[in-house]
Amino acid sequence: QVQLVESGGGLVQAGGSLRLSCAASGRTFSNYFMGWFRQAPGKEREFVGGISWSDGSTYYANSVKGRFTISRDNAKNTVYLQMNSLKPEDTAVYYCAVGREVTPSISEYDYWGQGTQVTVSS
Repeated sequence: QVQLVESGGGLVQAGGSLRLSCAASGRTFSNYFMGWFRQAPGKEREFVGGISWSDGSTYYANSVKGRFTISRDNAKNTVYLQMNSLKPEDTAVYYCAVGREVTPSISEYDYWGQGTQVTVSS
């Protein structure tokens, strides 16, 4: 079994920054993809970005490209989402997930964290 735990959410003003962490336990993640998703009230869950566990390649949705950065710490089995220049529309619950390939499709992810709330005030 795989357990994912997100942390680091909170309340920030527009233009501020937050760093989210996703700690994984229960297995190794080589050749898997760690994705970040978010879901705002009344909206569907959307792909934010992700990182290949094997080679560190990163991918981002257009809405966050240039503002968010994903990184990994293999020794800690942890992935980070650094969020800069935050906007009110970034307000959502953020989730990390483990998938089998590089894809924005939520159906391809096998394990999910509990989510952490990010609120950006205007």
